[in-house]
Amino acid sequence: MNITTGKRKRAQKVVVYGTEGIGKTTFASHFPSPVFIDTEGSTDHLDVARTDKPTSWQMLISFVKEFATMPGFYRTLVIDTIDWAEQLCVEYICAKHNKSGIEDFGYGNGYVFVREEMGRFLSLLDEVINAGMNVVLTAHAQIRKFEQPDELGAYDRFELKLGKKTGSQTSPLIKEWADMVLFANYKNEIITTQTNKKKATNGKRLMYATHNPAWDAKNRHGLPDMMPFEYSQIAHVIPDDILPTAAATELNAAASAKEYAPEVTEAAKAQVGEVTTTQPVTAPPQENVNTNKNETLLVETAIPKPLKDLMVKDGITLEQVQSVVIARGKYPAGTPFENYDPEFVNGWIIPFWPNIVEAIKKGNY
Repeated sequence: MNITTGKRKRAQKVVVYGTEGIGKTTFASHFPSPVFIDTEGSTDHLDVARTDKPTSWQMLISFVKEFATMPGFYRTLVIDTIDWAEQLCVEYICAKHNKSGIEDFGYGNGYVFVREEMGRFLSLLDEVINAGMNVVLTAHAQIRKFEQPDELGAYDRFELKLGKKTGSQTSPLIKEWADMVLFANYKNEIITTQTNKKKATNGKRLMYATHNPAWDAKNRHGLPDMMPFEYSQIAHVIPDDILPTAAATELNAAASAKEYAPEVTEAAKAQVGEVTTTQPVTAPPQENVNTNKNETLLVETAIPKPLKDLMVKDGITLEQVQSVVIARGKYPAGTPFENYDPEFVNGWIIPFWPNIVEAIKKGNY
């Protein structure tokens, strides 16, 4: 057993939420060498690195796993936004249990399943932190009536805009997980006009880093209660040198030995401090995969987009998927994919995709 004392420098877990259009995505883009998993298409107007838009929860999980194991060409992973990601989680849980909606579980079991799945997702993000990358979760804000148990009366307060009912389960997990929860809002000033009317003006963008009855916020760095909504205000507490400086040199050596793809060489030469490419992060093409045949099959068959995205990402052909389906006794051999029940595709193939890929790679049909 080792006992250490003193402060330890590590990557930070940050939640940034606020009203729509206030600039959460732009704020996150100023973190050290960010790469975005854009769940809602909000980065199209920014020159940033981004993955493909995840169309399923399994696809989102696979992206995060890649960042947890990659050498560290980027220093910040941004999930924009976590409330849209939660919708993918809910769809996954419903499909896995063959339910049409989260309310169909009864006795609140659906919300428990979502909370447990989100808990596993946050644990996966901890692996990204351990790999030396900061993690930023952006979220929208909502106003909810709040009543304290020891007080009479209720008041409005801003909260993370997670599911109307699932949020009560997942929001506390996310806030507990984070090192910083920053709330961004406009600061309006009320003035009296010459006609003696009240008017709101000067909507300054501010962020709050400590708890207030009107909003959730916290930090572990002694930040001011209120600051301009600018990254420079927190830059001094966000590390950008967690990874060893020799990492790029080692990657260059490996790349020169053709152990990595050319795009990896370029990223290594650029150093971690500056992103020079906006290409999506994908694994190198696997050998013995007939890409042209796979693409032809994807065009010629009515494969749902979430499944198609997973197949293209992992280099899996339709014949391989059908082989697993046949081996598991789900459909007899010779059944066209078009005849597969959509509920089977969404409720079995997509939820158990990692197991299917593993079975294909090991040949354990």
